[in-house]
Amino acid sequence: MSVPVNVITGFLGSGKTTLLKRLLADEQLGDTALLINEFGEVGIDHLLVEEVAPDTVLLPSGCVCCSVREDLKQALIDLHDRRSRGAVPPFKRVLLETTGLADPAPILATLTQDPQLRGRYHLGLLITVVDAQHAKLQQRLHPEWLGQVTAADRLLISKIDLIEPPAVEACRAQLQALNPSATLAITAEVRSGDELLLGEGVQGHDAMAEVQRWQLFAPVPNARHGDAEVCCLEFATPLDWVAFGVWLSMLLRCHGERILRVKGILDVIDSPEPIVIHGVQHCLHAPVHLPAWPGGARCSRLVFIVRGLDTGLLKRSFAAFLGRLRAAA
Repeated sequence: MSVPVNVITGFLGSGKTTLLKRLLADEQLGDTALLINEFGEVGIDHLLVEEVAPDTVLLPSGCVCCSVREDLKQALIDLHDRRSRGAVPPFKRVLLETTGLADPAPILATLTQDPQLRGRYHLGLLITVVDAQHAKLQQRLHPEWLGQVTAADRLLISKIDLIEPPAVEACRAQLQALNPSATLAITAEVRSGDELLLGEGVQGHDAMAEVQRWQLFAPVPNARHGDAEVCCLEFATPLDWVAFGVWLSMLLRCHGERILRVKGILDVIDSPEPIVIHGVQHCLHAPVHLPAWPGGARCSRLVFIVRGLDTGLLKRSFAAFLGRLRAAA
């Protein structure tokens, strides 16, 4: 049985380590393995976490986005082997804390595409901690921040005690506009053992509840928010699964770096069950079959978050794909 890897990311100084210390202080989380990535010559984060997780595995120095793929793979393989030998206690999940400059996409690609990791591990949740005091500035200045926010399944807002309530609400609205399908919470309200953070997301046993949290059928206006733009596509007639896969694969191959996030639920020909897809940039996760529709009309709905991509081009591409399907029928 594969082990979920939950990724905790967030820009520099957002409060990731503070959150981890609080989560891992609970004795009930003794079945959690922790991987962190130091930044610079001294593993400061490792020293902070070590008192509550003495068997922490410290990844080699360097930013996750440019060096961790092979390091992460080897660390996870070694961790699995040590567990198999009884050298470490059994664990049912892994938490990976990234540096504040990390792009989540290479991490997700490592977990989903490496043949040695498939079957041993799978991606659980991607959790991004956002500093409410500096969110607006960081969105404007740092493209890494936008990648972390749009890739997230959970957005945790930190440092709300440092700003006024209207500014907190403005931060909420900013994040909800950028990633409408993510669950929002305040870090101070997160409790140790919270399944919203430690669950397995759409790959877990409660996939239906997770997809319902995405609110795919809630109204999402096509609008630009800074460099990011949200685009929704709908189609009422069942889709040909193979043909759709070809279209989406070609889209990601050509524009993957500009497609920050895609989530969707599909009505597929000859399938009474809806199929859920989601991915980040070039990386698509394995599709998930739900036992029933999670609410709303039975129709295909896709939500894209893009950066530097003309959403009109995206819509025309989808329309051309649908037109070919109709012509073939």
